[in-house]
Parts: sequence; structure tokens; C-alpha cells
Amino acid sequence: MSGRDVTNSDPASRLRAFISEGGFAQGVRLPPERHLTDQLGMSRTTLRKALDVLERDGLIWRHVGKGTFVADANTRPANDASIQLGRQLTPFRMMRARMVIEPGIAREAAVNATGEALLRMRQALARARAASTWATYEIEDDLFHRTIAEASDNMLLLSLFDQLNEVRRAVAWGSVERQSVRPPPDHPSFDQHDAIANAIERRDPHAAYEGMRSHLRSVSARLFGEV
Repeated sequence: MSGRDVTNSDPASRLRAFISEGGFAQGVRLPPERHLTDQLGMSRTTLRKALDVLERDGLIWRHVGKGTFVADANTRPANDASIQLGRQLTPFRMMRARMVIEPGIAREAAVNATGEALLRMRQALARARAASTWATYEIEDDLFHRTIAEASDNMLLLSLFDQLNEVRRAVAWGSVERQSVRPPPDHPSFDQHDAIANAIERRDPHAAYEGMRSHLRSVSARLFGEV
């Protein structure tokens, strides 16, 4: 069935119905394209056009090398400028940009975070530790970092973080070899995230800044062998 379309109904509408009726929750990754073409009875070209429509409408988002995800309330569709910029950036340059921007956001969060913002931050941490797959962990990791931007209580910084994330999703990261189906209990980011959250809760801007900077340097070292 994958080689041709079996119905003349609007492909984007069929894909929307598939997501809704299939119970795909916000943040969940959709099946690979080869599976979607079989299940929907449409060609890969038609499927990709339907995916483009849903992405433009903000119903899904795509991360190069990781897949297509159902958009959640905190996810905005990437605009063309962000996609084009992401395609021109290397992963290493992307990490360098994060190291410039996110520590400052964490510092502001330590000054301005409300009790509600701190609670959301802790909930994101708990969900990340409980993640049963790497894909789920990465979603919760993204949300943890966004809760910090929200806690800064600065709409410009939050908007800057969201734009940074849009570009990051378009960067061609390639595949990362995993030794397990889920993050191990001693995954370095867990303690690093805790240190950042603790500093924000203590209202310690310097520790929050350094904690985020150290965390991103650690991630960069694991990915690229350098910072």
C-alpha cells in the first residue's frame, strides 16, 4: 500500500485523525515514516506533505535524527528562518550558543522564580528520572530547561530560549549510540540538574549560573570530547 494513495481524502486530515484516534499524547514520538505510509496507505511524498502541513499548524514538531513528535503546550512550530539557521549550524556551535545563553537564564531564575515555577521545575526533574526510554527522557530534559526559562519571569528570555530550541531541533545531530534503553540511575545529568535546581531554590544566582554552565560543558564533553 505504501507505493500509492488508496483514498482521495485530504492527507493532512487523515494524518490528524490517525494521531487523534491512535491516542498519541503530547510529546510522544510518531512511528517512522515507513510505518506511517503503510498504516495510512499513502506514498512517502504525500506523507511528507501532510507532515509539513501539521508542522506548520503547530500540531507536530520534527527533530533531525530523532523523529517526529506530537507538539505539547510548550512547543511552538519552528519557523523557516530557524530551520534554515539550524541546518547551517554544527552541533558543536549549537552547544556553544547554549553555553552563552542558558547560564544567564538560570541566574535570572534564581532571582525571580515563584513557588509555582519551582514546583514545575521539580516535577520535570522527577519525570526525567522516571523516564522509561531515552526519547521520553529527552522530552522531559527539554521541559526542565524550559521551566528554568519560565522561572526567569522575563518574557524576552523565554522567547529567546524558545527560539534557541527551535534552531536546536533543526540541527543535524546524527545518531547517538546508547548502551541502554533508558538513562541509567547514575546518568551524569541527573545530579547536574539537581545542582541547578537546588541553586535556584536557594536563590543563589552565582551557583545557578555556574551549575548550568558546568552541566552544558559536561554534555558537550560527552558528545564531542571537548568543550
